[in-house]
Amino acid sequence: MTGTRKQPDQNEEPHEERPENRPGSREKQPKSAPASVQSVDRAVSVLEILARLGEAGVTEIADELGVHKSTAFRLLGVLENRGLVGQAKDRGKYFLGAGVLRLAGAAAVRLDISQEGGPVCRDLADELGETVNIAILDDDAAVNIMQARGPASVTAQNWLGRRTPLHATSSGKILLAHLPTTLREGLIARTLPRLTEHTVTGTVALRGELEAVVDQGFAIAVEELEVGLAAVAAPVRAHDGKVIGALSASGPVYRLTEDRLTELAKRTVAAAVELSRRMGYGF
Repeated sequence: MTGTRKQPDQNEEPHEERPENRPGSREKQPKSAPASVQSVDRAVSVLEILARLGEAGVTEIADELGVHKSTAFRLLGVLENRGLVGQAKDRGKYFLGAGVLRLAGAAAVRLDISQEGGPVCRDLADELGETVNIAILDDDAAVNIMQARGPASVTAQNWLGRRTPLHATSSGKILLAHLPTTLREGLIARTLPRLTEHTVTGTVALRGELEAVVDQGFAIAVEELEVGLAAVAAPVRAHDGKVIGALSASGPVYRLTEDRLTELAKRTVAAAVELSRRMGYGF
């Protein structure tokens, strides 16, 4: 009869969307759990299933999750679009995609550079007397993952974990300068915030500065992020030569004069070369 609603026991899609209503469901979700949270949980579960099994079809994944095949198919579609799963076209089975390797690689880089960078940071901070940081790329910003303060450091400001703009910091300019051309151009073509009167925001001017950074092997930022702050940074490379981080030294402008920054640049570059060696570069 037209307009008649089916009863819940007829296994409609809305019923199958709730695994707590299915006998033998692997994991029950609270009835009050938001749908978005439940979807995230299921997506993570799909990745865990594929990590455990190597590859699996839609039916197998649906059975593992305790959901309808159409639900599993939608989850796999989203994950495939983000590169987190792939599909073997000849067999129709899914497997973990390159996106998972990219995320894992980023986590490994963060851990490795933090472990190897600790002694280098501390030695350089003691040598220069200034604050030394290691930063890595985090989407469209630089994030500081290691910090050491030298005996002459005059500020208690903690840069650890802080995300800073790429165009206004010495570390950010190192990371930005060594990005693939298309990605770099996309980032500098946007409207960039002017944080101080010295911040370089113009696309042409910034492009020229980044070219100089690559040529000279270091970057300098004087009062571009904050008034009174100057910094110099050098690239840290992985075993394959790819720039994976930036080692920087910073301090007050009254102490980091032009001559002093030139000297700091030489020592920071030398320390960055040492850290790159520790990361396997040059062997």
